[in-house]
Amino acid sequence: MRKPSGAREKSAAKRRNTAARGRSAPDELRLIPILLEGEIHPGDALADQLLESLQSSQLRLKFGDILVVKHKIISKSEGRLVDLATIQASAESIAWAKQYALDPRVIELALRESRAIIRRKNGVLITETHHGFLCPNSGIDVSNVSGGTHALLLPEDPDRSAASLRRAIKRRTGISIPVIITDSFGRPWREGLTEFAIGIAGMKALRDHRGRRDSHGYKLKASVEAVADELACAAGLVCGKLNRVPACIVRGFRYDPGLGRVRDLLRPAANDLFR
Repeated sequence: MRKPSGAREKSAAKRRNTAARGRSAPDELRLIPILLEGEIHPGDALADQLLESLQSSQLRLKFGDILVVKHKIISKSEGRLVDLATIQASAESIAWAKQYALDPRVIELALRESRAIIRRKNGVLITETHHGFLCPNSGIDVSNVSGGTHALLLPEDPDRSAASLRRAIKRRTGISIPVIITDSFGRPWREGLTEFAIGIAGMKALRDHRGRRDSHGYKLKASVEAVADELACAAGLVCGKLNRVPACIVRGFRYDPGLGRVRDLLRPAANDLFR
């Protein structure tokens, strides 16, 4: 004999509440900014400077922390600076840049750092970098560098840079923590910039929920969470462009340890509906 409708709903609600009690409560996350007063120069020991900054603020790393670092200090320490006076722009770059009051040397450098041009319209150049990132001007930046005389390139291999910083921190502290390197990109269909992970070491970039069931019993089919990008965005709330906070500790997030790589976050061109 079937239960009345009201009884079935109460029974289902009871099962959901029981399941919810069985799950642990979401963790409280902390975002701890790391302030750097001085400028980063090529060859600087970045791990030393970050740890010294933490110590001066009476802070220290803990097991379970995640270090999120803006790419600029990585690129500067690796010497990824280009003197724009050394760049000879082509006639094509000069003509296109002139239409939109752009620096043709930056356009020329962006083309050299790309493996494909995705869009070029209304003064916006979207390229695919050698890493596989789709972004304006191949991720080249002239802000917070040298007042416009130099351009800063992305790290040559951001995953390798993240792994190197992770090893250096472990040598200094004995603590092994994941490292995420980020940059600010725009997004299709949305205004404004947000942070993206461009390098990762020590944790998985994605969390796959496919095959699990939600609180209503529905089996998830397409839920793959880009946790590295979510952490990058969270850190971006304290790592502003103008407040000299190029790094942040994320504390309280239960990440999945593993051999992370940024390639896992890049959608193959064959599956990209917007390219």
